Amino acid sequence: MFERARDYLHKTGRFIVIGGIVSPVHDSYGKQGLVSSRHRLIMCQLAVQNSDWIRVDPWECYQDTWQTTCSVLEHHRDLMKRVTGCILSNVNTPSMTPVIGQPRNETSQPIYQNNNAPSKPTAAKILGKVGESLSRICCVRPPVERFTFVASLDENANLGTVMRYEEIELRILLLCGSDLLESFCIPGLWNEADMEVIVGDFGIVVVPRDAADTDRIMNHSSILRKYKNNIMVVKDDINHPMSVVSSTKSRLALQHGDGHVVDYLSQPP
Repeated sequence: MFERARDYLHKTGRFIVIGGIVSPVHDSYGKQGLVSSRHRLIMCQLAVQNSDWIRVDPWECYQDTWQTTCSVLEHHRDLMKRVTGCILSNVNTPSMTPVIGQPRNETSQPIYQNNNAPSKPTAAKILGKVGESLSRICCVRPPVERFTFVASLDENANLGTVMRYEEIELRILLLCGSDLLESFCIPGLWNEADMEVIVGDFGIVVVPRDAADTDRIMNHSSILRKYKNNIMVVKDDINHPMSVVSSTKSRLALQHGDGHVVDYLSQPP
């Protein structure tokens, strides 16, 4: 899911994904059959141990009680503000300028021309700080050499070499499947004020299951319709078998001793 979402966001030309955060839910969430957070954290950490950009964050599990999705997003936004010193952008006010220079195999050292006052953080310093500090919140970015960052440019800018401090936009998006998106349409399940913040301020990236009609889902909710432009549905021409996998059904099959599932999960990585 993370990989598909990142690939899609990069292809849009509007985003460079610097990290993914897996945040296991608190034990008091109340879902039947929910395994202890201690075990879920370990399982998630094992699942992403070979990733250089996806990390597990235990903050939600370590709180005294269950946290709403909205509060978890706000926590990470506030933490990013403290770590980077940047103002994080809401998806309500996106940059319409395409990002020039998506990830590529070759490496080239970007040049940063500092036209800012000495007392003001430069783009290079901010990016360095992001790279050094995001590991604290379980989120890392690829080496800066792989990217050329360009946003809105003035007449004095040299395309491909300049990025001003004001042009750095950091956003936190909620990544989910179409089943969670559809849950927004269930009356009384979500707090409407939270939905406004989640969809209106942050934005959502949806990786749909096969045959999921995301347009129908969005048209079924007034809030989803209102912020339809803030919902990015991952679309591609490749048939991904994982899009039909249900983690709930997989766990039940494992509990019931389904031989095919047991054999598959027992294979070495």
